[in-house]
Amino acid sequence: MSCMGESEDVQISVNKVVIDSLKPKDLPLVELSRSLCNIDGVHAVNIIVTEVDARTETIKITLEGSNIDYDAIPKVMERCGAVIRSIDEINITKSARKR
Repeated sequence: MSCMGESEDVQISVNKVVIDSLKPKDLPLVELSRSLCNIDGVHAVNIIVTEVDARTETIKITLEGSNIDYDAIPKVMERCGAVIRSIDEINITKSARKR
């Protein structure tokens, strides 16, 4: 269900997503970063470890780009064994579609 009305004249673009996540300690940050960077529209990935436990790490992920494929994010995270706890920030822009 969507609360957003559709418009053919407008393009909505996701440009930044900040995610609070939990990942297995044995998943290298570089591997997760590369996987997330392969998502369409993502140009940069920044990951900060905020807490370390015996088997997991709490991380803050920032994805930046233009027209990020938002729906692909949870799929990539799940494939890597990471869990999204919350979306803490999002930046979206609207522009007129080119005809």
